[in-house]
Amino acid sequence: MEGSINTCEWDVIVVGTGMGGGTLGFKLAKAGKRVLFLEKGKSHLRCTTTLSGQYAEMFFPSIEPPEPKHAEILRRAGRWTELIIDASGTEARSQIPFVGSGTGGSSALFGMAMERFSVADFDSGSCRVGAEESSLPGSWPISYADLKSHYEQAEKLYRVRGSVDPLRKEIIEYKSPPPLVASNEELFSFLNAKGFHPYHLPLACDFAPGCQNCQGFLCPKNCRNDSATTCVEPAIQQYGACLLELCEVIRIDTNNNLVSAVVCRWQGKTVKLRSKIVVLAAGALQTPALLLRSSSRAFPNGLANSSGQVGKNLMRHYVDIYAVAVKQKPHATDNLKQLAFNDLRHCHGMRWGTVQSFGTLPPPAMLFARIRRELRNSRLPILSRCFSVFKPIAEMIFSKVFSGKLMLATIMEDLPYIDNAVTLSPTGAVVIKYKIRPNERMRIECFRRRIGDALKPYSFIRIKQAESNSRLAHVCGTCRSGLNPKSSVVDSVNRTHDIGNLFIVDSSFFPSSGGTNPALTIAANALRVADHIITALH
Repeated sequence: MEGSINTCEWDVIVVGTGMGGGTLGFKLAKAGKRVLFLEKGKSHLRCTTTLSGQYAEMFFPSIEPPEPKHAEILRRAGRWTELIIDASGTEARSQIPFVGSGTGGSSALFGMAMERFSVADFDSGSCRVGAEESSLPGSWPISYADLKSHYEQAEKLYRVRGSVDPLRKEIIEYKSPPPLVASNEELFSFLNAKGFHPYHLPLACDFAPGCQNCQGFLCPKNCRNDSATTCVEPAIQQYGACLLELCEVIRIDTNNNLVSAVVCRWQGKTVKLRSKIVVLAAGALQTPALLLRSSSRAFPNGLANSSGQVGKNLMRHYVDIYAVAVKQKPHATDNLKQLAFNDLRHCHGMRWGTVQSFGTLPPPAMLFARIRRELRNSRLPILSRCFSVFKPIAEMIFSKVFSGKLMLATIMEDLPYIDNAVTLSPTGAVVIKYKIRPNERMRIECFRRRIGDALKPYSFIRIKQAESNSRLAHVCGTCRSGLNPKSSVVDSVNRTHDIGNLFIVDSSFFPSSGGTNPALTIAANALRVADHIITALH
């Protein structure tokens, strides 16, 4: 196989197997194109050593925060294994982000919510108050209409189940979801009575018997429809695509403004792979990092970076969790991720965000470890040591406080800024810088007040996460699309302005972060770009 891999010229090499790369590669392979997937992580397809059904942290001693020494555990659990540097504060901190790596990328861990962006999400300038300092463009280079048929294709491909948001003025055909459990039925009726418009959250899930609504860890029942099981595996098994796992792309070589080779480390060797077209889908952290590492005499500031925008405009959404004390206590076996409402998404001249079921919180031991790490990173590390002394009591309190609560997540759009960015350290490590502006802090607090008003008279616990860079689950925007090559990295079909056969289809291309989960928009756009590549290869 190694000889054929080295000597074959593929039609398309796809770097990354997440929602963008997996979906695009599947459609190209189904169309008869010779597709090679390159995956830096480990494949869990048909793998007997995969760690599924539980967070990777539960396999660490004393539930330690992830460190490089835990790389093999993280790798087997489909998680990112490398330290990144968060240079957002006065002191740089190293962390391993909660991001997927392996077949399916972050989609192998995602909460399965697959919703369309609204028409207004593509009109980036509408309902933004205080965005004058932002690098927000006037609009995307594509519209909702450009993606509508591809949204429909993606919903069918990922077998999305749910109901239509009553605030949408369109017909969307979903597969039927399971009925609401008692706790969600209670909250659904409550929201309706208050004049809100709740609906059944569209999920890419087949709901096998005993379904845990897995999020944050690999699904043991394969009822989560991620890009690995839905696209990558059938592309390989049915349509002849090939996959190299544990294959690290070092750089991309070019000649006459075309990719000439993808240089990788695989099985302890350096290999050069060639294809007519190369598609980057390694995620909005890794894709810009790879382009920056691929600097050359022709591209001294990084590949495809004549605009200077590679790595800039980092966005990640503002997410908080609400533990709501409903009367109908949820059971551990309930499918809890069922509700959503968008009444606060656009109102009072402001753009806020969506509210949706979160499912279940991580185990108390993980929550304890997370708080302890935050304290250790604070200016009062002694609090971390004191906190550790009372670990058994703290875990018991966490368990009691959050038991019987229904979890909701709020997802609020953040705006792009040039100096919120992904760069490289002198050693080549990924560095992020993400500062929240005063206007954004004001929006976060206003949204929190409105959520509090919406939930009254229920009592609830708000778990503030919006200000934290620890998860980066919806990171996007670092190779933005646009019509002007001077202010964007890729064009309207996601081809880089500088390199004629290099495309980007992960969330890097987002000009704005949008008002809901990005997964469906990434998949729909990948199908759209695949159509263009199929035509180009004829």
